[in-house]
Amino acid sequence: MSLVSGPGRGGALPDELLLFTEKHVTYIQSLDTRKDELEYWLTEHLRLNGVYWGLTALHLLGAPQALPRAQTIDFVLSCQHANGGFGAAPGHDAHMLYTVSAIQILATVDALDELSKRTEGGTQRVGEFIAALQDRETGSFAGDEWGEIDSRFLYGALNALSLLHLISLIDLDKALAHIQACSNFDGGFGVSPGAESHAGQVFTCVGALAIAGRLDLVDRDRLGGWLSERQLDNGGLNGRPEKLEDVCYSWWVASSLAMIDRLHWIDGDKLTKFILRCQDPQMGGIADRPGDMVDVFHTVFGIAGLSLLNYPGLKAVDPIYCMPREVTNRLVKK
Repeated sequence: MSLVSGPGRGGALPDELLLFTEKHVTYIQSLDTRKDELEYWLTEHLRLNGVYWGLTALHLLGAPQALPRAQTIDFVLSCQHANGGFGAAPGHDAHMLYTVSAIQILATVDALDELSKRTEGGTQRVGEFIAALQDRETGSFAGDEWGEIDSRFLYGALNALSLLHLISLIDLDKALAHIQACSNFDGGFGVSPGAESHAGQVFTCVGALAIAGRLDLVDRDRLGGWLSERQLDNGGLNGRPEKLEDVCYSWWVASSLAMIDRLHWIDGDKLTKFILRCQDPQMGGIADRPGDMVDVFHTVFGIAGLSLLNYPGLKAVDPIYCMPREVTNRLVKK
């Protein structure tokens, strides 16, 4: 699955404000056929993430068979290293983010058992790779052996470990303390202690707390107020004050609001219309905003945002995991 952009552009006309489901399925299926384009190879470092984005979008669109299951599993396993972690593509270094995508993909296609059947150490080895990236003093997580710290990595660790039923491998109390250290006076969360609030980091921190069953640590009204202020007059959402709207925040903001039971604090109808205006009605795909080129990243988060808003015909998405709810219901006890 490639993150190559285009060829279409978002910009559905007002009288076309409906979801072009079949166009989006065909668009996602076409992404791995564009190997003669330079951008296909320039985005190889996002290949495994791209498979997760495309696969999730297809499942939410009700087309789970649109990608070949066996080939998908084979590709994921070809990205695994001896230490249990996964790289973006064969030959790429193992990293937390790619490892999380690998687990989410295998979980979605009901193939987590392939780890035990076909790899040495099975799920335990994957869990140990993730757990080894935790700083046992601060509770934070690094993305890889080089040590970059980011709240995304902490969320990713809890996401994958909960799907594998291996959260006991980490110091959860220290992880929760680190999340609290990333909170700010406005109710939001930053990438690290002292960093400004950002909707993407809000999702990671609130999502991690939700997985841990500790949403009681969130000031729901204060955070809900900050998140609801992300909606602009055109219906779209931004990630922080004074920034442009972007379809991806239809997920980061709306899912965070859903987790704290404040999704009704934004105008869902206006957000729905904004997302639909970002579609390419001819070739499929969704862009960050009308007039820009489409890509699979914004496609999945636009569709997931519509699912949160109960758009007709879409499968339900889990606001904590950004996976089909039917998958997380099967794997995770809520």
